[in-house]
Amino acid sequence: MKIMMSAGEVSGDLHGARLARAIHEQEPEAVLMGLGGSRMAEAGVHLFCNFADYNVMGVWEVIKNLRRILKLLDDLTAYMEQERPDLLVLIDYPDFNWRLAKRAKKLGIPVFSYIPPSAWAWRKGRARTCAALADEFVAIFPHELPVYEAAGARISFVGNPLVDTVKPELPEEEARAFFGIHPEDHVVLLMPGSRRQEIEMLLPPMLQAAAILKREKPQTRFFLPVAAAEYEGLIRTQVKQSGVSVVLTHENRYALMGLGDVAAAASGTVVMEAALMGLPCVSLYRLAPLNYLIGRALVHVKHFTLPNILLDKTIQPELLQDEVTPQRIAAELAQLYRGTARREQTAEELRKACERLGPPGAAGRVAAKILAAARRTRNSGE
Repeated sequence: MKIMMSAGEVSGDLHGARLARAIHEQEPEAVLMGLGGSRMAEAGVHLFCNFADYNVMGVWEVIKNLRRILKLLDDLTAYMEQERPDLLVLIDYPDFNWRLAKRAKKLGIPVFSYIPPSAWAWRKGRARTCAALADEFVAIFPHELPVYEAAGARISFVGNPLVDTVKPELPEEEARAFFGIHPEDHVVLLMPGSRRQEIEMLLPPMLQAAAILKREKPQTRFFLPVAAAEYEGLIRTQVKQSGVSVVLTHENRYALMGLGDVAAAASGTVVMEAALMGLPCVSLYRLAPLNYLIGRALVHVKHFTLPNILLDKTIQPELLQDEVTPQRIAAELAQLYRGTARREQTAEELRKACERLGPPGAAGRVAAKILAAARRTRNSGE
């Protein structure tokens, strides 16, 4: 049995690695291949290509790299035609993956979509387009189902894999010793994202906010879990220029989240991970002006971070574009320090949001669906 997977960014690589392990637990002889990152490779996926060489963010950045991206699409198509997998599994990364899905459709290869495009938020017509290309969908959030069901898609929600994976790596006292954190310390995490553009746009105002907080609350300590090792040099340069003392960390990040008062974080999966660890976030979303203008015209949502979306209300702050200032970030962070009434209320709301993610074991349930789809293809061919 051959299953081709396609993931084009860090979060997709994480999801793909979990799926790969779950698939091999249920079907050890399954051959996994495709586009992904180092985590998928470690989980047993034979990579045709590592996405790290193609990972860009924003309209202009995509335009500049368009020729290379289209060449990758052609090369993957040729690889897919040569290998003839029983199933193509798309993991998020919609603008690239759904072009690949069209190629698979022409080759008669069934398509399974895991984490389909957020049609509930923008470009709702995409749900109809995707429903015509993919044979089956699995969403990781319950609010994604209605728009796809209306488009005639075969879609299900079987839980979110973060419920299984977001656990403290160390007991609290061991974690305190590991990070050198004392009970009287206020711990603020800075999480600017895994892409260069996010780091360049979000880390400077985060660091300036940290300087403000350090003056106002001297017992505050700052930690930055490095999400992408290839940009650590850039991060260290910015931290040094800021003059703020920030500890860069590379392991036990969930344990660190469990010790934190609050985090300033780029909007994304990490905000939901923090919620599962009981850590409130001030979520930041900032784009280059052109990208923001295009996005504003297309996206119509009340909230852009997952805990707020899951409960359909603002349970923790979201700062968008021009709101991402050092003063505003510092003010919002200060209100969520341990010991404040607002933090306690926010933590309780985060627990409610996390309950919407479903029971443990999601990766195994998705893997079972993927294997069943691949077997249908193989059986029909026989």
